[in-house]
Amino acid sequence: MTRDWVSWHDDYDRPGSSLGRRLAVVQGAVRAALDAGAERVVSLCAGQGRDLLPVLAAHPRRGRVRARLVELDERNARLAEERAPAGVEVVRGDAALTDAYAGAVPADLVLVCGLFGNLSDADVRRTVSALPQLCAPGATVVWTRHTREPDLVPSICAWFEETGFEETGFDRVSLETAEFGVGVHRYAGPPTPLRRGERMFTFLPGGSRAQESPR
Repeated sequence: MTRDWVSWHDDYDRPGSSLGRRLAVVQGAVRAALDAGAERVVSLCAGQGRDLLPVLAAHPRRGRVRARLVELDERNARLAEERAPAGVEVVRGDAALTDAYAGAVPADLVLVCGLFGNLSDADVRRTVSALPQLCAPGATVVWTRHTREPDLVPSICAWFEETGFEETGFDRVSLETAEFGVGVHRYAGPPTPLRRGERMFTFLPGGSRAQESPR
């Protein structure tokens, strides 16, 4: 059965929801990166852009930020585009393909939220290893992953470290119904050129994305 990707976002608007709590943590990390000077932003599987757009709209440096949000679902992409301020480009396309980021990277802030819980472990590792292509030296990556058993978060943190990243923050969002991790890593490696024509990940069959959360 085809999932309704738009309705996935509804839990964000329910008071006290775990997704609303997780969103607040993500937005706090985004705000901190903008405060620190991030001006180029890319968001993978951006959905309606809720991780970035509300924060950017209220930020005093919003006029200096250039962002690209990549989202495959047409309705979500359209909603993001309607809310996007000047300087934010919404691209309807496959966020797994490196070509989607040509001209927008290297970025100072890379958002990988609501993604890792819907990939095989091997594809999570492959995606982490590809992230330096999207990052300027010193860039911040904000990512999320549910922490249900088997908890992949320790492995993800290790993969980031192996790839040249330093952990700068990690928060667990815990309620009775769900537990999510929100990680923040800084890219400490050298400039890495974008390799066009590569696929970073493939979604697991059966719409398992529901196990993670919308953006």
